[in-house]
Amino acid sequence: HLLMSDTAQKRDIADPRTVADFAKIVQSPQRLRLLLVLTVCDIRGVGPGVWNNWKAQLLRNLYWDARDLLTGGSAFGLATADGVMRYLAERGIGHQTPIVPVPIVPAAVVFDIAFSEGKFYPDAESGYAACKAAESGHAKNTQGNVGAGAGVFVGKWAGFPYMMKGGFGLATMRVDDLVVSAAAVVNAVGDVLNDDGTVLAGARDPERGWLASGNPLRYVATPALPPIGTNTTLVLAATNVGLSRGELSRLTHQAHNGLAIAIRPSHTRHDGDVAFALSTGKVIADFKLVCNMTVSAVSEAIRSAVRHAARVRGMPGLADTTPAT
Repeated sequence: HLLMSDTAQKRDIADPRTVADFAKIVQSPQRLRLLLVLTVCDIRGVGPGVWNNWKAQLLRNLYWDARDLLTGGSAFGLATADGVMRYLAERGIGHQTPIVPVPIVPAAVVFDIAFSEGKFYPDAESGYAACKAAESGHAKNTQGNVGAGAGVFVGKWAGFPYMMKGGFGLATMRVDDLVVSAAAVVNAVGDVLNDDGTVLAGARDPERGWLASGNPLRYVATPALPPIGTNTTLVLAATNVGLSRGELSRLTHQAHNGLAIAIRPSHTRHDGDVAFALSTGKVIADFKLVCNMTVSAVSEAIRSAVRHAARVRGMPGLADTTPAT
């Protein structure tokens, strides 16, 4: 916990490399959350005069800045942030300083080392190439077994032999000029559900279709669940509506609602579910409508991720037999 306290109070957390160094040590969103709780308790436990709003804000900034770039490769994938920083710096985009704009590119990761067997990790060039692809439009609607979705799986609650391929998914909703889009990297313990609550992809029963049909609570007494820290669903909600920081924070709550609708069980102690929100600030709209659209967009992005996922190393994917939509 001294690491988080010292980093927040003694280092420049506006420097992306400070955040990247910290994130590489912490390694996972789960550990980051636990570390924040431990650090706050430790500081407040010393005495009421030791805790103040300045320290609280520093810790909040460090916490949130440690998790925003969606990538794979476990903590090794945090290196992609360097490539994104270079791309933004070349275009003069970033936090304004008296010298030059400094891009702030936080990062969060999924655990997919088992898929790559430690032979490949995303690096700075991967991050730079992703930005170029997004800029050119070549990456438009690319979903399924791509990027951070290449080595992820779902339906792990009954054990690895029953799981299916997860992936990367996109969804967009429009109401007049209002646009809400969502992206999801789905690497969940739980099953992915259709809008009507039936299983879309998840733990398979060779005889009856889905294991959840005979076990709707999805509870297995034996220690079949994968280790804590190896399952993460990352979602991003983006809108063209102008929103305050407080409203963006509330929007992440709605994104988690969408996640909980599409994945069951979700937010387990074995999952590191994370949601982010972005706003381009181009139009004005009712925030309640933005929230409702975010829930739907996130749910559909998660479903789209598994619809586009194909078989990998014997683990089946919906794209093998079902036309992706």
